[in-house]
Amino acid sequence: MAKHTAASAAVGWGGHHLQKRWLLALLVMLSVSTVIAFFLRAAFDSCDRNVSGNDVISSARNAVQIADKPSPPIVAAKPSPLSFMKSKIVLLVSHELSLSGGPLLLMELAFLLRSVGAEVYWITFMKPSETDEVIYSLEHKMLDRGVQAFSAYGKEAIDTALRADLVVLNTAVAGKWLDYVLKDDVQRVLPKVLWWIHEMRGHYFKLDYVKHLPFVAGAMIDSHVTAEYWKNRTLERLKIKMPETYVVHLGNSNELMQVAEDSVAKRVLREHVRESLGVRNEDVLFALINSVSRGKGQDLFLRSFYEALQLIKQKKLQVPPLHAVIVGSDMSAHTKLETELRDYVMQKKIQDRVHFVNKTLTVAPYLAAIDVLVQNSQGRGECFGRITIEAMAFQLPVLGTGAGGTAEIVVNGTTGLLHPGGKEGVAPLAKHIVKLATHVERRLTIGKRGYERVKERFLEQHMAERIGGVLKQVLRKSKNKSSKQL
Repeated sequence: MAKHTAASAAVGWGGHHLQKRWLLALLVMLSVSTVIAFFLRAAFDSCDRNVSGNDVISSARNAVQIADKPSPPIVAAKPSPLSFMKSKIVLLVSHELSLSGGPLLLMELAFLLRSVGAEVYWITFMKPSETDEVIYSLEHKMLDRGVQAFSAYGKEAIDTALRADLVVLNTAVAGKWLDYVLKDDVQRVLPKVLWWIHEMRGHYFKLDYVKHLPFVAGAMIDSHVTAEYWKNRTLERLKIKMPETYVVHLGNSNELMQVAEDSVAKRVLREHVRESLGVRNEDVLFALINSVSRGKGQDLFLRSFYEALQLIKQKKLQVPPLHAVIVGSDMSAHTKLETELRDYVMQKKIQDRVHFVNKTLTVAPYLAAIDVLVQNSQGRGECFGRITIEAMAFQLPVLGTGAGGTAEIVVNGTTGLLHPGGKEGVAPLAKHIVKLATHVERRLTIGKRGYERVKERFLEQHMAERIGGVLKQVLRKSKNKSSKQL
């Protein structure tokens, strides 16, 4: 699922009445914030505009507390590590526009580039024939931020690709666009292509998708384990060599961090989400936040949760009631897995302990409401799994499978507890659930350490610095290649 900001689309928990109540509470909270921001902005309108929000808030507090003293000096905000992209033309190519991780990450990059004055264009390669409400909403969100979206086919797409300083292909599937649209112009565009790859599944290793991969300026991948996997797999299976590959760990958006570090906002969100779910404040809530699929491991998580309840009963442990929430369901899809999950809950008679929530772009309310995040992705795990660092920002311990990017984020025993994937991971995960339910201090300590780790390496600034370093090298290569061709 993945990028996920606090200020994005509407949440999907059950019940129209409850949704209205939550939205009302959130609107009240946002209204208060807006009023405060209005007065702060008015107070500092005559000052240097290059001031960070924290500096302004800090100065305002000082002015209120010590009105008879001069305000502290205003410190200019640190320049963006992407500021060198000002006036650069960037074309972003996405295979789809949805609430999934890849498109949302590309959108975030688009907004970061727009914030430094880059000229940003967006095309979506695969779109449904019928009007889609999600696509409509996301496209208009981009238009509002100055990102120009148009058809992936035709002369406008070709012309933009040819004059762009940088073309970013997002995901392996987007590679098909090169031949379908550019055709005879492919070779002119490849030297300025940065291929951002998020996939870990074997079915993406098709020559039709990635045959141009060796000839692009570079590949950017979200974790070291995924980069190594692509390097070995492309050589062994497809007999092609990866271009220079850059590993870029992701970071949390500033918007999410603002909510995560706002104790009042978190308390309000926690109370209203828990009330909507029928969960008391003292209950311990474990959540898996991901689109429902076999690869995300919701079925195995529920088995572990049930085993944890049995362990507590057998050992007669004194713990508050445990609850599990699956955020990422699609109530209208009626897939086999969705049905299996609900049937399992009914069969084990744990309907009062398990809650299903529709998939949503807004994860902050749930992160504020829960006590532990479960990242149970199976097989090779997540390429990165951004929900993991988002949970850590909310000082939540993470129970994750020791595979993929999760093992690069979570320090086992320090910021979370790792367990094996597959059926052999069910019992260890159950024991970890019991451990964190029964040891409150350890749960809080692990959560605090996770937050510290986020502050050290998983912020938007960190991600921008890492991406900025990659873009500089790619632009340099593209310029050198163009000079040689001339």
